[in-house]
Amino acid sequence: MIIRLAGPADLPLLQVIELAAAEPFRLLGMPEIADDDPPSLSHLQKFTDDGRCWVATESAKGAQGTDGNDLGEEPVAYLLASRVDGTAHIEQVSVIPTAARRGIGAALIDHLAVWAVEQGLSALTLTTFADVPWNAPYYARLGFRTLEAGEVGEELCAIRTMEKERGLDRWPRVCMRRELHKSN
Repeated sequence: MIIRLAGPADLPLLQVIELAAAEPFRLLGMPEIADDDPPSLSHLQKFTDDGRCWVATESAKGAQGTDGNDLGEEPVAYLLASRVDGTAHIEQVSVIPTAARRGIGAALIDHLAVWAVEQGLSALTLTTFADVPWNAPYYARLGFRTLEAGEVGEELCAIRTMEKERGLDRWPRVCMRRELHKSN
């Protein structure tokens, strides 16, 4: 597996990954999540431009970039991150179902943890569905803990407000945090 920064050619593929990764929500009675539009190309481009969009490929074979470096095969997963309340906040991490359960999502999160430590950030945060097996329970296995209301910073609270406005609180959601150490 190769983890690398996303390039412009990857962006349409990230939309395909997002649509495929959302499909299992349908089986949980959450068709609204499965039917949600993927992030727009302009939204993804902002993360790419800022160097906060990583992709995972399953091998090193594939096309070369303009700098001659091997870019690997097409992405099977991606992660978007931003800075929120002094942490590296996972905006989105998605793995195409055909590549799921191979540790790819965890590898992307670990890659972000290394980046965050290099940036002087003390933790990773995210918001997620509390009762979806591949959401909060999965992140708990990766070292995240659910935050109590008094622990949620101002910027993370604003994210939760936007999620509520989008109707995501139809299902229980939580904010989670994973502390980082220089060894990450």
